[in-house]
Amino acid sequence: MAWFGCRSAGIDGLHFLNAPEQFVTETKSVCCYCGTGCGVIISSVGADVECRLSPADPLHGRKAVLCETPVPPPLRRITGIRGDPDHPANFGRLCSKGSTLHLTTQITGRALYPELRLSRSDPRTKVTWDDALDTAAKKFAGIIKDHGPDAVAFYISGQLLTEDYYVFNKLARALIGTNNIDSNSRLCMSSAVAGYKATLGSDAVPCSYEDIALADLFLLTGSNTAWAHPIVFRRIEAAKAANPNLRIIVIDPRKTDTAAVADMHLAITPGSDVILYAAMLHVLLWEGFVDRQFIAAHTTGFDALRAQVSEVTPGAAAAVCGVTAEQIIQAARWFGEAKAPLSMWCQGLNQSIHGTSNNAVLIHLHLATGKIGKPGMGPFSLTGQPNAMGGREVGAMANLLPGHRALDNASDRAELAALWGVPVLSSAPGKTAVEMFDAIRDGKIKAVWIACTNPAHSLPDQAKVREALLAAEFVVVQDCFADTETCNYADLLLPAATWGEKDGTMTNSERRISRVRKAVDAPGEARADWEIVVDFARRLEARLSSPVGANNTASSLFPFTTAAQIYDEHAMLTFGRDLDIGGLSHAKLDELGPQQWPFASTAAAGTARLYQDGRFATPDGRARFAKLDLRLTAESPDAKYPIRLTTGRLRDQWHGMSRTGRSARLYAHEATPRLMVHASDLARRGMSNGQLARISSRRGSIVLPLQSGDEVQPGQAFAAMHWGARSLSHAGINELMQAAIDPTSKQPELKHAAIRIEVAELPWRVVALRASPTSTTAGEDKLLHWRNRLSPLLGQFDYAALTLAGRDDAVLKLQIASAAPLPADALAELCTALEFDVSRMTNYTDQSRNIIKHADIDNTSGQINGLLFAGEIAATDWLADLMLARQPLGESLRYLFAPTAKIPNAPLAASRTICNCLGVTEAQIISVIESGADLPALQTRLKCGTECGSCLPELRRMTAAEQGFRKARFAPA
Repeated sequence: MAWFGCRSAGIDGLHFLNAPEQFVTETKSVCCYCGTGCGVIISSVGADVECRLSPADPLHGRKAVLCETPVPPPLRRITGIRGDPDHPANFGRLCSKGSTLHLTTQITGRALYPELRLSRSDPRTKVTWDDALDTAAKKFAGIIKDHGPDAVAFYISGQLLTEDYYVFNKLARALIGTNNIDSNSRLCMSSAVAGYKATLGSDAVPCSYEDIALADLFLLTGSNTAWAHPIVFRRIEAAKAANPNLRIIVIDPRKTDTAAVADMHLAITPGSDVILYAAMLHVLLWEGFVDRQFIAAHTTGFDALRAQVSEVTPGAAAAVCGVTAEQIIQAARWFGEAKAPLSMWCQGLNQSIHGTSNNAVLIHLHLATGKIGKPGMGPFSLTGQPNAMGGREVGAMANLLPGHRALDNASDRAELAALWGVPVLSSAPGKTAVEMFDAIRDGKIKAVWIACTNPAHSLPDQAKVREALLAAEFVVVQDCFADTETCNYADLLLPAATWGEKDGTMTNSERRISRVRKAVDAPGEARADWEIVVDFARRLEARLSSPVGANNTASSLFPFTTAAQIYDEHAMLTFGRDLDIGGLSHAKLDELGPQQWPFASTAAAGTARLYQDGRFATPDGRARFAKLDLRLTAESPDAKYPIRLTTGRLRDQWHGMSRTGRSARLYAHEATPRLMVHASDLARRGMSNGQLARISSRRGSIVLPLQSGDEVQPGQAFAAMHWGARSLSHAGINELMQAAIDPTSKQPELKHAAIRIEVAELPWRVVALRASPTSTTAGEDKLLHWRNRLSPLLGQFDYAALTLAGRDDAVLKLQIASAAPLPADALAELCTALEFDVSRMTNYTDQSRNIIKHADIDNTSGQINGLLFAGEIAATDWLADLMLARQPLGESLRYLFAPTAKIPNAPLAASRTICNCLGVTEAQIISVIESGADLPALQTRLKCGTECGSCLPELRRMTAAEQGFRKARFAPA
C-alpha cells in the first residue's frame, strides 16, 4: 500500500491509497467557471515526481510523497477537487459545478495536436507545430501586406489567464498594428465597464466580498445569483441569518430561486430596468434621502440628471415596468433608509441596448445618497467569467488599452507605445464582437484568430455568424476542446492546455488576483495559450520585415519564456495608475496568497475598498452623474411575435457546456433544454406541458419542448442559453436573439427578443439510448465518443436533442422528432454512430407501421447496453430507468418491445436531482417533506444541502410551499 506525508496547502496528515502504483499530489489553483474566483485544491495521481520524501512547499501545493512500491503509472491525471479553505473568495466552499470539475477531464473531445486544412473541401489533418504556426504566420502576413493590419482580427476569452490575454493584446496592437482584438467579455461585462467609467471614472469595482457581511440591504438585480454565483449567494444567506433585519430586494422578471428569498421581489417588464431606477432616484430626491453635501463635494452633473428624472414619477414608471407605484416607492425608501446598501448585478442589466445606462443609474443611487466607499455599501457587478476582470486590466477589448488606458486618448497611446518600444499605436477604433463578425461576413476582415471561446454558439443571430465564419479566408481556432461548434469552421486548429494544466493568474469580481497553478501536463501536443501566441508572434515578426529576427528573443517584442515574465511586464504597465499592481508578481502572490488591487510597490497588502476618501478616478476627482438612455428593448412584442423571450443560466451548467456538458451528473437538475411558458399562455394556444413547439423570431426558428411554470409572467417565456448545435438540431436560443448593441458598451441585447410559439407537428419519434460500459473514466470517455459521433448528424432532423443522464453509471440519450418516418439509411447511420451491431441485437420490425426496434442485451448480466426505437417509443422511459439503475431486464424482457409506458414491477422512475453533491432526488425530498419535515429535519434525514449548498434555495422553496399547503389545509373554517 502506498502512503504519503502531506505538508502542502496547510494540510498535515497521513493518507492511504488503494493503488500501490500511484500516489496523490495536491495543487492549489482557482476554479475556471464564474467570476467568484473560488480557490480549489486539485488532487492528481501518477508518477511525475520522484517517489521519495522531499521538502514540501506550503504555497505551491506540491505534496511531499513517500511510496513503498513505486510503479510508473500512465500520465498524471486529475482525480478529485475540493475547496481551498484558505482562499478568501470561498473559504473552502464550492458550488455544484466547481465541485465536479474533476469529472470533466476526459480525453475524448480534447484537441490533442495541430490540425490544418488547405482547402475548405478537405478535412483537417494532423501537422507539426512548426507547420501549423508557419502556415498561420504566412497567411496573416500575406493578408496584412495585401489588405492592411485591420484585415485581421482576434476574438479571445474571459477564460484565458491574464498572461495569455496580455500576449494576445501585444501581438495585435504592438506587432500587427490593429485594434481588432475583442473578448467574449463583450457579451458579458462590457456594459459594466462602460457604466463604471461613465460614473466613477475607471473600470474598478469599489467593493469586496467582505462587504456582504456588513450590508443591511441587498439590491440584487439582473442576476439569479443563487444559480449563477452560488458561493456569493451563500454569503448573502449567511448575512441574512446573522441579521434578520437585513432586507433583500430582488428585481427580475422571473420568480427565480434568488427571488424566493427576497423581502421584496419586483417582477419588472424585461428591459425596463433603467426606468425603474430613475423612478427610485425620483423618490429619493422627492423624499429627501439624497446626501447633498456629498453630491456638492464629490460629484458633477447632478442638476442635469435631476432634471431628466423629474418626470419619471413612480406612477409613470409603474405603467412601463409592470409593477405598482407603491412597490417602487417602498424599494426607494428601503434603499434611502439603509445605512449600508449593497447593489449586485450581472447580465440582466448588462445585456441590453441601454446596458451602460442600466449600470450608470444603479451607481447613481449610491452617489446620490453618498453610500459608496464605506464598509458594506456600493455598486458591485458580479463578473460572469473567471478572468474577465484580468482581461479588462490588460486592455484586451477593442476600445481598451493595458493598465486602464483609453484607446481614444492620444497621451495614453503614446505612453504605451514608448513602454512597448514601438513607434506608434493605431488610433483606429477596433471592431467589437458583433461588429467583428459583421466585418468578417462583409469581407472587410479576412482572417480571424479565435481563442478559448465559441462564437458559433454564444453570439446572437447565429445564422449571420455561420455566414461570417464561412466567408473568412482563414479561421484559426485555439482551444482545448476540438468538439465545440466553432471548431467545425477552423482551417487551423491549435490544441491548448486547459484548467489544471496551466500556470498564471486570474482576477475575480472583487479585484482579487489569484495564482492559477498547473497540476498535470496537458495531453497530446497541447500547449499553454501564451506559449502558442509567443511562438506565432516571433514567426510573424520575421515575415512582417521586423528589424528583429524570429529567434532573436533578446530584441523581440516577445522575449518571454515563462508566464511569470509576462506578468512582470503587465504589472510594469500599471505603475502609478488606479490599478497599480507594481508590488505583485508570481513570487509575491505565492508568498502572500491572493491579493486585491491596487497593490503598489510600497504596499504591504491589497486594497479592499475603493474611493474611501471620496476622490474618484476622474481628472477632477469627482464622480459623474451621466445622462440616461430611457429606451426599453430593441424590439417590442406585436401581433406576429407577441411573447417576450428572456434567456439565462441553469444552476449546474455553464456557458456553451463545452466543459460542464461532459459530466452526466450536471444534467441531473435540468435534463433537457426547454422553453418555460406561463400556463395561461399554453392554455390560450391549446398547448400542453412537454409538447414540442416551433419558436420563431424575426431572425429564425427553432423547436423545443414546452414547460409550464409560474416562474415566468404571462406574455413572457424563458430559455437557458447553454444548449447549442452540439446538443440540438439547431444552434440553440441564440438563433433567435438579435444583434442590436448598446451604442457605448457595444454589448448585444442577448436578454430579450420577441417571439411566437406554435405547435410543431412532428409525430414521428426516435429514441436511442447507450449505457456507459463502465463507471470509470474510460466509460465516460466512451459515452463522449458516441456523443461526438452523433452530434454531426443532428442538423438533418426537424428536432433532435442529445443529452447525458445518470450519476456514476451514465446513459447517452438521443431524442428525435420528425414530420415523417426516417428513411432506413438515416436509422442505419445512427446505429453506426452508436457502434451498434444490429445483427447481434434483439430486433423487432413492423414495416406496415414503420416501427423498428433494436436492443443490445448483455448475455451474461441481462442488462441493456443500448437500444434504438423508431416509430413507437412508449417503453423507452422505463427502459432508460433500468439502464440507469444497472438492473437486468429479467421478467421484464417480455415487455421489451411492447407499446407500453408502464409495466408490473417497473424500476423506480428516475426523478430530477435536487442535491447534486449527494444525488438526492426531487421524489425523495418530496416524500420526506410530506411527512412533515422542515428544512433542518430534511437535511438531517437526507443530508441534502449540507455540502456545497447550491440546492439550498430550492430546498427552502420546497419546504415553504409544503408548510404553506399544510397551513391552508388544516386552517379552521
